[in-house]
Amino acid sequence: MKITSVLIVDEIEPSLAFWVDRMGFTKTMDMPDDGRLGFVILENGGGELMMQTLSSVRKDEPKFAPDGIGAKGSALFIEVDDFADARRRLEGYPILMPERVTFYGMREIGVSEPGGHTVIFAAKA
Repeated sequence: MKITSVLIVDEIEPSLAFWVDRMGFTKTMDMPDDGRLGFVILENGGGELMMQTLSSVRKDEPKFAPDGIGAKGSALFIEVDDFADARRRLEGYPILMPERVTFYGMREIGVSEPGGHTVIFAAKA
């Protein structure tokens, strides 16, 4: 089984600086929509992330748009091998959850990526 998160955003381009330039993902596929990016697939190691614009979702399958039936908010929990490296890459982004160690043994930090989604990066403490 493979599970891939799809983040619905207003614009993809601002998020690429975060995911590609800062966090080391590679864009493996994109689809234009009205002269801008409408959809992308990003990969990093074994992880995959998709982003699709709200405009593109409304054209493709309107009931999956955040204002449609069954739409939910989302957050990502990403386990990394090198917590110090992830923390360094996050410098300058809004920290929503300061670094902490949880009762289940994870060191975590939470940020808001440019698309407005909450992302928690974690490593075993």
